[in-house]
This record gives sequence, structure tokens and C-alpha cells, in this order.
Amino acid sequence: MSQRDRRAPRSGVEWEFDKVSFDREWPRGVVAKLLVERAEHGGWELDRVRIGNDGIRRVVLRRKIIRAVRTA
Repeated sequence: MSQRDRRAPRSGVEWEFDKVSFDREWPRGVVAKLLVERAEHGGWELDRVRIGNDGIRRVVLRRKIIRAVRTA
């Protein structure tokens, strides 16, 4: 399950966020590999990881939004 939104926490920097959750059946090593793949190929970085009482890992990834500036 993945969910994306956009925020601007500071002026001049915009971030795109992606929320991903993994069931407790997923081994830690597999989750780490999947997150590394997203980081290397998608430009994502780890923002937050929460492990609930039910064992579900809720991960928030972020990446900078780079806006192209038009030159005249």
C-alpha cells in the first residue's frame, strides 16, 4: 500500500512523500532490500519508520521536488 502527498516544510524546498506499509510476515532483510531499491532507483530517502503493536511497519519516504526554472 502506497500513498503520496506533497509538502513544503521550509521555504524553497519542496518534498514529495510516499507512505508504504509492510505486514509483519515480511522479514526485516527483505524490507531493507526493497527500501534500498527505491532509494537507489527512485531517489527516495528514509524519513520515518514506525512499527505498530500489530507488527506492521509504516514507512515514510521522501524526495526533493526539483522545479525547472525557465530562462528567457
